[in-house]
Amino acid sequence: MGQWGRKTPSGSAEALSEAYDTALLDLDGVVYAGGEAIPHAVEALAAAREGGMHLAYVTNNALRTPDAVAAHLTELGVPAEPADVITSAQAVSRLIADQVPAGSRVLVIGGEGLRVALRERGLEPVDSADDDPAAVAQGYGGPDLPWSRFAEASYAIARGVPWFASNTDLTIPSGRGIAPGNGAAVEVVRIATGAEPQVAGKPLPPMHRETVLRTGAKRPLVVGDRLDTDIEGAFNGGVDSILVLTGVTDAAQLVAAEAKYRPTYVDRDLRGLLRGQPEVGVEGEDFVCGGWRVSLRGDAFVVEGEGEALDGLRALCGAAWSAAGDGVCSVDAGKALSVIGF
Repeated sequence: MGQWGRKTPSGSAEALSEAYDTALLDLDGVVYAGGEAIPHAVEALAAAREGGMHLAYVTNNALRTPDAVAAHLTELGVPAEPADVITSAQAVSRLIADQVPAGSRVLVIGGEGLRVALRERGLEPVDSADDDPAAVAQGYGGPDLPWSRFAEASYAIARGVPWFASNTDLTIPSGRGIAPGNGAAVEVVRIATGAEPQVAGKPLPPMHRETVLRTGAKRPLVVGDRLDTDIEGAFNGGVDSILVLTGVTDAAQLVAAEAKYRPTYVDRDLRGLLRGQPEVGVEGEDFVCGGWRVSLRGDAFVVEGEGEALDGLRALCGAAWSAAGDGVCSVDAGKALSVIGF
């Protein structure tokens, strides 16, 4: 169905694991956080897989290799093969390989995942701006990435070497909270050079292309926790999505989302894959879901009813998104969310 012009969350009579052939799952904030599985993730993914859904793991984190990611997932109880993992390192490496001669040297500002992906494309990772690189590739290098790496990138870019970034996520979830992501590191180099990188990761087309090429999905469902990468990436690719509330995005941000950030479905966690999704109905000025009825009157939301808080959130999104059109709903939803139970 795609995301264009979405005014309310959609419903599905079928369980999502039956309505879609492939789940394109983000990892951080969806499957795990800080290396530990998110509650209910392992069991839900096992059930979806047993029901015939193909599970593919799509991450903007360029630090780890697909082998390492697959091994970690398997340790958590989610059996996965390296071929099931698609990373922004792979997407940016293909982007670079399309623009530089085969066998070119590439200055790496990042971790092993980026180096492995570059070698997969026949490119040679190097560590110094003095190694005559044909490109600079920057990806998340973890919390211990030396500051001197940013200097090497800056030296090369100042000499006219083209700059590529795996992704520009400003933050990354961890077991201790939200930490700076690769986007924050990219800003350091941008400030130093005044240059702009070519970016491959979600929500941009190179990542969508890489994912389609590697999964062969026919009826994909994007599963994510971030509006500005996962959901916008689905929007840009014209495919359906589900937002799970286990990571970065909270209910208030969802209600205020402009059109390109609105998911097809919303659920608390990955158990949402195993069930249908209720439709949001419209009755006059009211948006109705489950036992909840929500309307926007003047500069305030009016909430009536009771029941599952998620249904109330869906109805509230319907009222807010309809009023906002393709833009951002500026009405404060805090009181309404409190009544609903968020």
